[in-house]
Amino acid sequence: MIDKSKKSCKFARRKETLRMKLIVMTKSTFFVEEDKILSSLFEEGLENLHLYKPGSEPMYSERLLTLLPEDCYKRITVHDHFYLKEEYRLRGIHLNDTQTEVPAGYKGKVSRTCRRLDELKETKKRSDYVFLQNIFDSQTNPDDRQSFTEEELKKAAKQGLIDKHVYALGGMNIDNVRMAKDLGFGGVVICGDLWNRFNIHSETDYKELIAHFEKLRKAVG
Repeated sequence: MIDKSKKSCKFARRKETLRMKLIVMTKSTFFVEEDKILSSLFEEGLENLHLYKPGSEPMYSERLLTLLPEDCYKRITVHDHFYLKEEYRLRGIHLNDTQTEVPAGYKGKVSRTCRRLDELKETKKRSDYVFLQNIFDSQTNPDDRQSFTEEELKKAAKQGLIDKHVYALGGMNIDNVRMAKDLGFGGVVICGDLWNRFNIHSETDYKELIAHFEKLRKAVG
């Protein structure tokens, strides 16, 4: 399996000028300080937030959106309740697998999640970008375990399966961003590495979280 202690796998001759995308995925549950933190992240330069609240009622997502600055809506991608995309003029929608069809009549950006390397080629044709899940063990969901060896990822990159349209998801943090860049991923999806720095039950000061986001931005730049 991949050695997490390695900050760089020294694979391939990738252009150092390539700027990876940094996507932040929300916590799966809503919490009191969420709108304030998200607003601050947007102020600090967050370009793409994935609103992911599985199993939640749409009214809660609507409430969260109304608490955010309207000029941030174009930087939000929604995983559920796709009518929100049009109602709030969001960036796009995300399908959490490779089989779900795009809603009838929908026009706009579409991204998807892949869990297998052999799905990437066809899925990229139907998506603006693709999340490749379970690169490492998830920091938020113990059931999502690392799925690929480093050698498998290197091979996929050599075959052109991993490219600028594929983003690394699962256990991504500031220490393995370099590895993702060297493999040719077009971006990384951050969740637990950010949200684990703020206790939603006992804290109101989120300066550490914002400071860490700044470090992540510099790491992917």
